[in-house]
Amino acid sequence: MLGLVEDGLSAVSGRHRAHLADEIKNAFTDSLEIDENLKDGRDRENRWDYLLGHGALSCVIGMEPHTAKDQEVKTVIRKKQSAQQQLREHLQKGTRIEEWYWVASGKNRFLDTEKTRRLLDQNGICFICPKLHAKDLANLKERLDQAPWPGRRR
Repeated sequence: MLGLVEDGLSAVSGRHRAHLADEIKNAFTDSLEIDENLKDGRDRENRWDYLLGHGALSCVIGMEPHTAKDQEVKTVIRKKQSAQQQLREHLQKGTRIEEWYWVASGKNRFLDTEKTRRLLDQNGICFICPKLHAKDLANLKERLDQAPWPGRRR
């Protein structure tokens, strides 16, 4: 899959780039559209949309633009779980996806936002509506700076 990684946000479709705030778009050094690239032989499986390499944070994040409705929560959780399994054979040893962002592709239509956020938190998914902003990445940076595992900044 290494040959499928594209510079900047080139792998992210135009309509999905709109879910990234302008102030952070240049921070991404590379991108990979994993939904289509992992589709072969997995047509019926749930697949996450994108992996994005953040230059300054030296990390990879996942981004899933998806409808924000109660009935979609389990689908997005399955997409993340499937992506972790599907990517296992492709990621270099020690590489991890530092954050999995579900970015609402429309209005937030959750009936019980607190319950939904709790379920997403339990599954390691950060819900963002309507765009991923610098403040969201600042939260990730703070967490990375405090991370105890080898190879992370302190």
